[in-house]
Amino acid sequence: MRSLLTSLLLIIAAPALFAAPPTGYPQTEVTLKIAAGTLHGTLELPSGKAPFPVVLIIAGSGPTDRDGNDRQLGLDTDCYKLLAEALARNGIASLRYDKRGAGEDMLLALPENKLRFETYIGDAVAWGRQLRADRRFSTLTVIGHSEGSLIGMLAAREIPADAYVSIAGAGVPIQHVLRAQLKPKLPPDLYRQAESILRSLEQGKTVAQVPSSLDALFRPSVQPYLISWFKYDPAREIAKLRIPALIVQGERDLQVQVSDAEALKKADPAARLVLIPDMNHAFKDIGSGQEANTAAYFNPKLPIDPELSASIAGFIHALQPVTGDHHAH
Repeated sequence: MRSLLTSLLLIIAAPALFAAPPTGYPQTEVTLKIAAGTLHGTLELPSGKAPFPVVLIIAGSGPTDRDGNDRQLGLDTDCYKLLAEALARNGIASLRYDKRGAGEDMLLALPENKLRFETYIGDAVAWGRQLRADRRFSTLTVIGHSEGSLIGMLAAREIPADAYVSIAGAGVPIQHVLRAQLKPKLPPDLYRQAESILRSLEQGKTVAQVPSSLDALFRPSVQPYLISWFKYDPAREIAKLRIPALIVQGERDLQVQVSDAEALKKADPAARLVLIPDMNHAFKDIGSGQEANTAAYFNPKLPIDPELSASIAGFIHALQPVTGDHHAH
């Protein structure tokens, strides 16, 4: 049970306590004023003369900082930092930012019972529009990872963006993912209780009494967020995009399956699908075996799979700048 909940907490996590400042490749710290305060991020510019294509990197679940790390869970991957550096080497600028509750934005975390999925969409849209208004950039591509894949689909339409990239994005609503993970691991009686909770949340109804063994997933304070998340179907949302899309999935991913990427591709037949044989959920190039896969979550020096940055760079460089209503519908 404990190992199951630890795995699932990679999907739903509590606020982080701190995050180390980014280091390494030349970077510029940037801020964004919102109603709640100031959000913080890192702008990575390639060498050469502007305008550059630019990407907005949207993090996955939990209190993930701009570099791709979750200090509360001890995850230390630097996956977004490494991706940004690889894209800069390919002539592509990027902006990555701390989620509310992580890094410099720790103090902007909403009380858990006030947080909604739309909170994260709104932050991504605001960052994207700031990039869109910057004359140093040509095309704007939204990149969403894991939970950020769905956030990115919705944000890309609102900004509007020129293109969209999903990395390790679910192809079905998150409640279906939870069911698939819980059913084979929970005792039948406990699973029935979990299923009952999921059905209530799907109907927009909170559940006051939750078994203690399921509290980490379904505690009452997180239920309003889950309700706001459950109403979005990634396949339906990607089908609404009217911009070029790239779907990338690692075949060593322990959290998201190739079938998810295939479901997104089916919903958006014009999208390009890239499967990377040795990439895990943290973008790392690993061999076989769960031990090596898990260890990659705690090794920021392990490089990301080069096929990831190459695929994204090729996709972005093939774009043509578009304006006005042609971005998205």
